[in-house]
Amino acid sequence: MLTRLPETFSQTPQGREAEAILRNCVHCGFCNATCPTYQLRGDELDGPRGRIYLIKDMLEGDAVSDRTRRHLDRCLTCLSCETTCPSGVRYGQLLEIGRHELERRLPRPLGQRLLRHGLRALLTRPRLLGSLLPLGRRLRAVFPAALRGYLRPAPPIPPWPPWPAARADRLRRVILLEGCAQAALRPDLNAWTARLLDRLGIAVLRAPRSGCCGALSHHLDAVEEARRLMRANIDAWWPLLEQEGAEAIVSNASACSLMLKDYRRLLADDPAYRDKAAHIASRARDLSELLATADLAPLRSRLNTRTIAFHAPCTLQHGLKLATRTEDILRRCGLRLLPVRDPHLCCGAAGTYSLLQPALSRRLRENKLAALTREGPECIATANIGCLLHLQGGTDLPVKHWLELLAEEQDQEPRHRPD
Repeated sequence: MLTRLPETFSQTPQGREAEAILRNCVHCGFCNATCPTYQLRGDELDGPRGRIYLIKDMLEGDAVSDRTRRHLDRCLTCLSCETTCPSGVRYGQLLEIGRHELERRLPRPLGQRLLRHGLRALLTRPRLLGSLLPLGRRLRAVFPAALRGYLRPAPPIPPWPPWPAARADRLRRVILLEGCAQAALRPDLNAWTARLLDRLGIAVLRAPRSGCCGALSHHLDAVEEARRLMRANIDAWWPLLEQEGAEAIVSNASACSLMLKDYRRLLADDPAYRDKAAHIASRARDLSELLATADLAPLRSRLNTRTIAFHAPCTLQHGLKLATRTEDILRRCGLRLLPVRDPHLCCGAAGTYSLLQPALSRRLRENKLAALTREGPECIATANIGCLLHLQGGTDLPVKHWLELLAEEQDQEPRHRPD
């Protein structure tokens, strides 16, 4: 693709990156064939190729408008186009640059800015969100349909296994990213993860001062806020890596796993944190990566009596490139996985997309649930909290995190409910 970026921009780090990405695009349009929003709308500007042209025109100095924003906002950032692209176009990074430039040149209306700030302030603070959830659940019926799935009662929480200091037999140790929204909405998932790893001889270290991975702020173009969250996590984890012998930072949410692996790039220009960020990224592991090499024999039980449909989140298959890793683990443990039509397509959750683009998100969910339930599964499993809650809001069929399927069969100890 021929570019004519102004020199004032092309000589900046963002300009050089944008130009390199744009020059890789050969206009083939293969990306549109797997783009969820293009499939729904059939509008060139609601597919990756059209959005690339919108960004290119903007970076070359053309005027921008609400039309530009509307089409860029409709992008899910699912990265399905990157999986499809034969030229290796890094569309996600180009979209980051384009959205940031658009915010600089055309600030959002006050109402949109307040909504996005409110979402970041609430969803990245688990204590604040947790304190408001009991009231929200009582008033669930009055909320918009897009929110009701997020306000279902939380399942009981199993007790965490003993702290590793009291378990000298545990030779392996990992740090668990407990997250932000998940820690408030589904705290049982982190406890199940700790119990499951404990069964496999892997002790879980907790870092009380860690928090949100930064993904939500980053995708809402609050770049400096995201970088502050990343630095705070690095400070919280560093002593556990250096002094406690933790081999990895593990996440059970694929969106967070992807973000952790991106710390190297996102803090590359920070001299105080650049090297530490690169080290954190190299130690980051999705839960599926950790279990892929583990002896799973202790987890096999009655699982072979269950049939499930697995939804691979976009962050797992297109971001992390771990498309079949979780399915392989579930099959090794005895579960029977049913075929799912168009597994590459997004469910419509996409972070805060289901809240900011509810109409498109709802249509994507309807299509995804139709594909997932076509073969009559007993339940739906997935690997990311956002997908889980979003899908749960559209069906009466049980929707579970895949680790629940492994952990619940193994552990029948009494559980307690969250406050």
